[in-house]
Amino acid sequence: MAYNQLNDTQKAIILDKGTEKSFSGDYWNHYEDGTYTCAQCNAPLFNSDTKFDSFTGWPSFDATVEGAVKEVPDADGRRIEVVCSNCGGHLGHVFKGEGITETSTRHCINSASLSFTEKS
Repeated sequence: MAYNQLNDTQKAIILDKGTEKSFSGDYWNHYEDGTYTCAQCNAPLFNSDTKFDSFTGWPSFDATVEGAVKEVPDADGRRIEVVCSNCGGHLGHVFKGEGITETSTRHCINSASLSFTEKS
């Protein structure tokens, strides 16, 4: 399967499971109507109506496109990593039980792991 060519920042995050600095990514304060997709394979991940401001500096979503992501135990043993179901690229982490939204779920995602398709 052919994937998009990644820049160095995207490689460090998507392939090497890095984390971008908070308040630095393109999508932390982005609220257009559309779909956030995987920067590596273009799979739809999150609809814009599930995005909310968690005041963390990273894009946060309280729901995913059905079947779009997998949750796996993080190497640190304390967090749950979120990866793209299609290509396995690292997206970020999920936190549950915080009570911030009705779903009480926060997918904390790196902007560099995302692309955006505006609703037409």
